[in-house]
Amino acid sequence: MDEFFRVSQCKSVKDMWQVLEVAREGTNDVKRERKHALIQEYELLKMQQEESITKVQKRFTHIVNHLIGLGKEFDKEELNIKVLKCLNRFWQPKLTTISKSRDLSTLTTVALFGKLSEYEIEMHMLNKQESSEKKVRNIALKTTTKRNDEPEDDVAESSDNENLNLLVKRFRKHLKRKGSKCNQKRYNSK
Repeated sequence: MDEFFRVSQCKSVKDMWQVLEVAREGTNDVKRERKHALIQEYELLKMQQEESITKVQKRFTHIVNHLIGLGKEFDKEELNIKVLKCLNRFWQPKLTTISKSRDLSTLTTVALFGKLSEYEIEMHMLNKQESSEKKVRNIALKTTTKRNDEPEDDVAESSDNENLNLLVKRFRKHLKRKGSKCNQKRYNSK
């Protein structure tokens, strides 16, 4: 209904078209200002901390598509260089590999984002694997159960000493790693 009321007072089809064009796209001044704002957004585009490559691709594609719609032209190499420059330090090894091994003027941005997504998946898998390996490394002490009615023997006593020595050794390593300045002589005695 709004569209109808906009054009209902027009006398010719040409007048209707002009009214609808201004309503949808804006005047030339509005187009120019929108184009300048998008160009600035394009130039300042940077990957945010903890942002995935698919989100960067969505933002980048959105800006580029709007700029192309407003008449700006890009070549493949320019777009690819912009993508590579907007990524953060995490991506540096892959960026070096891509820029050295590929011709950026023939590579499409879709293929570039595909390679970057592949790298992101590989890195997430490696991070998961490393974190699971770190969780597995726990300290394990030998335990023995002793009944009160059994006599103590030298084997149980030596086992207890081994466990205590292992615990003290691990505790010293922990103190060294943490940089603790407490008195370590205190923990040397058995």
